Amino acid sequence: MRKGAIILCGGKSSRMGQDKAMLPFGDECLLQRVVRIIAEVVPAENIVIVAGTDQALPPLAESITIARDQIEFRGPLAGIATGLKALGQCRVDAVFAAACDTPFLVRAFVEQMFETLADHDAAVPVDSMRQYPLTAVYRPTVLAQIEARIAAGKLRAIDLFDDIDACRVPVESLREVDPQLKSLQNVNTEEEYRAALVAAGFALSVSNPREQHE
Repeated sequence: MRKGAIILCGGKSSRMGQDKAMLPFGDECLLQRVVRIIAEVVPAENIVIVAGTDQALPPLAESITIARDQIEFRGPLAGIATGLKALGQCRVDAVFAAACDTPFLVRAFVEQMFETLADHDAAVPVDSMRQYPLTAVYRPTVLAQIEARIAAGKLRAIDLFDDIDACRVPVESLREVDPQLKSLQNVNTEEEYRAALVAAGFALSVSNPREQHE
């Protein structure tokens, strides 16, 4: 399987109050960390970062593609579409979609999602409460359905799975490769960011993470 990846980092980060992609996490920032983990599974030349129009990004490998949102803040579905266009339908067989704020993404989790895809159009983790479109794997051929939904103003990513042959993967079945399901954990607020730093064994050198950029 020719594997690709799309990492979204162009959101508003309204609850965090600053760009999550650039938040320090050890000796790297959140976006760099997620890219590094995914690059253990996906060749760097098949990784696309989808960023805002004028969004600043940290240093990344030159082989990684940077795609910019044509219209900002339209949500993950539009971001996935931008990434799929950048990759091209003939370049990869399947794409793992991720957000830049998932610092505990597990390599084996990514590998397992690719394996679970089988002959389906997509494979998405699900539990009793929700589906996880940003830890899911997609065939590039779903771009047509995504674009049709966007054109109709239907921007909810989870609704796409009703239009395609989606394998819904119970999260409990993924505990074998990620016992605490940390791959599904993201950081949306400053409190969650601080908790993630502590869990990773890192510490802030100042009282407020915003001060690290001032």
